[in-house]
Amino acid sequence: MSSVSIEAAKATATSPRSKPSGLAPNYWPFVVPALIVIAAVIVFPWVFTLWMSVNSWTLGQAQAFSGWDNYLRLATDTRFWDSLWHTVLYTVLAVIGPLFLGTLAALIFDAQFPLRGLLRGIFVMPMMATPVAIALVWTMMFHPQLGVLNYLLSLVGISPQEWIYNQTSVIPSLVLVETWQWTPLIMLIVLGGLAALPREPYESAEIDGANTWQKFRYLTLPMIAPFLMVGVIIRSIDAVKSFDIIYAMTQGGPGTASETINIYLYNTAFSYYDIGYGSAMAVVFFVVIVALSFVLMMVRARTNWSDTETR
Repeated sequence: MSSVSIEAAKATATSPRSKPSGLAPNYWPFVVPALIVIAAVIVFPWVFTLWMSVNSWTLGQAQAFSGWDNYLRLATDTRFWDSLWHTVLYTVLAVIGPLFLGTLAALIFDAQFPLRGLLRGIFVMPMMATPVAIALVWTMMFHPQLGVLNYLLSLVGISPQEWIYNQTSVIPSLVLVETWQWTPLIMLIVLGGLAALPREPYESAEIDGANTWQKFRYLTLPMIAPFLMVGVIIRSIDAVKSFDIIYAMTQGGPGTASETINIYLYNTAFSYYDIGYGSAMAVVFFVVIVALSFVLMMVRARTNWSDTETR
């Protein structure tokens, strides 16, 4: 074969394949329907909410442009700040409880014992129930006279509690329901982390004479930290926007003792029909959730196995 033919063959092999001009793929017929759905379901509602938030609009009355008035009104609304505090308190408690109990349950169910699979299945059943059904059952259990919880307390000599019917105990009572429902989720996340842990560090620790607490403190806990952060992120975002259980059990009461931002927003827009002010509240609440998600994701990005140290 001549040198000219060899060079031509090399050039053909290294050159990109040419496409027939009439057969270029056209993806727009597949993309446009998805864009239309996204615009209709996500983009338009938020644009419309932003537009309503700068208008003074009460159902049954004329609409008028008000600019930043609704947002300035939020700054002086003590009920809004109270609902913000209730939201923060509820979120913190609803994250700490399931995180601690879920981790403890994961450590228990990670051990080998008879009927472990059956007990795991029973333990995760609360998270499969619908929130409204859970709220109705727990409302009956919280009843001051007829509830089973006060009956159980009476068996050990504790006086009856008012639970969700007292302004002091209503948020801890609601957190108790939230903890009961979502502790299994944290357990499943941590169980996945425990199953992925390497065994070599534990064998070395046993050779060095480390006890159970030392192995947990210096090996298990640092290595499951990324999984714990995933649980914190999921529970934080879910708890901060919790609505169904709170509304079904207390409607924000007694008084406004359990009124979170979601409940106050709902009452403002759909009970008082102040659509403009409710929309401004929704925009601020959305910004808060986005900021919280961003902070949690930044913390999660810095929590990796490579960052953990064993002693």
